[in-house]
Amino acid sequence: MTTTAQPRDLAADTAITKLQAAPGWYTAELGSEWDFRSPSGGVLMAIAMRAMQAELDNPDFRPVSANTHFCSPVPAGPLAIRVEVLRQGGAAAQLRAQLSSTTMPGPGLEVSATFGRDRDGVDVIDVDRPALPQPDELAAIDRPIMLGAASEPRFFANFDQRLACGNPWWTRDWQAGPARMARWFRYRIPQRLSDGRLDPLAIPPIADTMPPALVQKLGPGREPFHAPSLDLTIHFLEDTRSQWLLTDVHASRARAGYASATAHIWDDAGRLLAIATQMMILRRIPAGQHGL
Repeated sequence: MTTTAQPRDLAADTAITKLQAAPGWYTAELGSEWDFRSPSGGVLMAIAMRAMQAELDNPDFRPVSANTHFCSPVPAGPLAIRVEVLRQGGAAAQLRAQLSSTTMPGPGLEVSATFGRDRDGVDVIDVDRPALPQPDELAAIDRPIMLGAASEPRFFANFDQRLACGNPWWTRDWQAGPARMARWFRYRIPQRLSDGRLDPLAIPPIADTMPPALVQKLGPGREPFHAPSLDLTIHFLEDTRSQWLLTDVHASRARAGYASATAHIWDDAGRLLAIATQMMILRRIPAGQHGL
């Protein structure tokens, strides 16, 4: 079972429009092409951060860190984004954005982010990329992610994928193991800035793919569930011109209906591009529906 959907351009689909008559207000229109059950929280986060960049209007400032709280579901369709600059200095700026649907009541999501200039300072890394196969050494993932589903969620049609660590949880014949999983992602429509670097706002969508690491621990006999994001925090660490991005995820703890996971995001040259953390709420799947 495969998907025949055509890939979409993340930059075009997360484009924002400034409302001249309302300072700090932006609009966007997001289709269903980035859906899991509803639009990816990482894609919605990217839209809010794109509005922040526009409000800041300073090409020397890049994303440094961002934290998103997902307060209520946001469906595909028209969106409103309200941006507030909290502080802007010579080295960094801090902003807040609220994104919501214009067709469904609810607070939507809240993002706080820091943007800053590159500065002189120490250059230290004390973590090694795991010794995993490169993407060209692995077979492509081309399958439904939800057991029993007729096709994979539309979100995944926008990527080439390779499973570098973990078991193929979308099948039934595998054994449980550590709550770790690593996947290579490559946007089928490259996401690049004008100078050829990867657009940093291409990172939130792939960071928001952590729940299958927990599935690795639970095994094929688990009760089906889905795991909406409660929050997502990303530290943006380094630029790259590579297309392949590795998400190395560890779901370190799950209890009382919640689960916490961390992802290190690398490129295929061994650069640590970002670190992301996430809290998920675990929800049982009603009979007849499909989940992880």
